[in-house]
Amino acid sequence: IPGAQILIARDGKIFFHKAFGYHTYKNERKVKINDMYDLASLTKILATLPLIIQEVDRNEINLENSINDLMPEWSYTNKKDILLKDILTHYARLIPWIPFYLETKRKSGKLQRKIYRRKKSDKFNNKVAENIFIRNDTKQQIIKQIFETDLRDTLEMKYSDFPFIMMQTFLEKKYNKTLDIVVKERIFDKMNLKRTMFNPNKNSTLHDNIVPSEIDNYFRNQELKGYVHDMAAAMLGGIAGHAGLFSNSFEVASLMQMYLNKGNYDGKNFFSSETFEKFNNCIYCHNGNRRGVGFDKPQIEGSGSTCGCVSSDSFGHSGFTGTYAWADPEEKIIYVFLSNRTYPSMDNTLLIDHSIRTRIQKIIYDSILIKKNKN
Repeated sequence: IPGAQILIARDGKIFFHKAFGYHTYKNERKVKINDMYDLASLTKILATLPLIIQEVDRNEINLENSINDLMPEWSYTNKKDILLKDILTHYARLIPWIPFYLETKRKSGKLQRKIYRRKKSDKFNNKVAENIFIRNDTKQQIIKQIFETDLRDTLEMKYSDFPFIMMQTFLEKKYNKTLDIVVKERIFDKMNLKRTMFNPNKNSTLHDNIVPSEIDNYFRNQELKGYVHDMAAAMLGGIAGHAGLFSNSFEVASLMQMYLNKGNYDGKNFFSSETFEKFNNCIYCHNGNRRGVGFDKPQIEGSGSTCGCVSSDSFGHSGFTGTYAWADPEEKIIYVFLSNRTYPSMDNTLLIDHSIRTRIQKIIYDSILIKKNKN
């Protein structure tokens, strides 16, 4: 990885917060602790999930609701009887993802003119990358495709991006606003988060603080900086329930602290502790599914989502671009690791192969146990 940010907090106090390396391998710009990374799937728990928890907390919806209850407009699909708790635990036979972008390219590899344009217009309003705008109705087509896809034959834990795009459509319809605005108004602004946002390129003053995530040579054919790496999220205009959020380690840790406080942050209450516990719950552990409701949880056995040294109460998530956030109520620890492991190419899997994120987590826990034993 070209660089990274690491933050470790305990008992609500930061005791390690450093930036390492550079934005890219050109070694031109050092990573600073307030620089912003593409969080990839951390978006699921940092943007979409707190809004879902709020809806449940206010009794607007509940985890036993079916898709038909929440979104009757999709009652004609095979998703109608699936329960909210089952999509959020990745236990609903949903397929993991669809490479939507492939269907929008010509045989030559160029993007189809009927879907993309170089200039913004009323019909082509959503920006996918620099000088690439996508047709406005593409979003609805993608959502339709997600709701109409086949279900997998076997019921097992299968991680998917779709639950969070499905819930994005629910939230956007309910509030009649796009997800970025809903979460900004309801969560980020109230927590005074200034560097947690979708489409950070819209704020030109932040340009130098955004770490690029990839040199894309398969879809947008440019360096991606401030444009979401995830292809489906890009086609949704950079605002999606599963990916698209950018932030820095401090603000990610702030959101994790709000969860650790079970809905409280800086004297403000976002949801009740009782409701939070419903989500931080491994409801299908007995079936071998480690997932919480929206959150990832520690592996049941062997290697996996954590170092294996965290409490069963702990929760968090990882992101494809090389991001990780984990909170442990038992030890009151928050650990955030942000990197751009997908730079220059997402084929670079060294961070994953060497379990760097969870090995650092183990070092943190080992050092705390040493301190505990000394005391």
